[in-house]
Amino acid sequence: MPAARRTPTRSPGRPAAATREQVLELARASFLAGERVDVQAIAARLGLSRASIYRWYRSRDGLLGAVMASEYEIMIARAEARRRTRGVRRIVEVLNEVDRWMVRSTAFRHYFDNEPLSGLRVLTTGDGPVQPRVVAAVAALIARTEAEDDYRPPLDRDLLAYALVRLGEAFLYNDSVAGIRGDIERLGAVRTALLGGEPEPR
Repeated sequence: MPAARRTPTRSPGRPAAATREQVLELARASFLAGERVDVQAIAARLGLSRASIYRWYRSRDGLLGAVMASEYEIMIARAEARRRTRGVRRIVEVLNEVDRWMVRSTAFRHYFDNEPLSGLRVLTTGDGPVQPRVVAAVAALIARTEAEDDYRPPLDRDLLAYALVRLGEAFLYNDSVAGIRGDIERLGAVRTALLGGEPEPR
């Protein structure tokens, strides 16, 4: 009879290898608590080397970007679950609600107060860890609106999603000189026009 296979076992007391998801969860907890995300502390807590974390996320900024992109995706899902509108107004309502959360967020405000230049780079760079995932999330929102509400976008879906995201970045992070930073109502009006909708009655 063939010899029975032995199942490999870990040494007694040795922790299972930590995962990429556990790293992200600890970083997320620190970020949402308004604390500095410390890669060395996360690595020590999980029994990893910093090199292992950088293999997954490339840098501390890459890890922070993964946290913020994940938060944006979660906020879109929550806002869409609560929305009461259809078509263009559905998209605007969801995006405006997400932006209000971000404006009110202590975690985001603390991050930008302490790391303004790297924060802008992480959030708004086209090949960075955040913007491509945010654009994909907005494109998916548009696609659901097309399928469920018979919405017909005036532009290519991906181009429209990119324009909506860049517009939001201008209102949330960049254009204090123009006096529009944080003005979600005006942002919603511009989004409505870009999406081909009718302006809200005054």
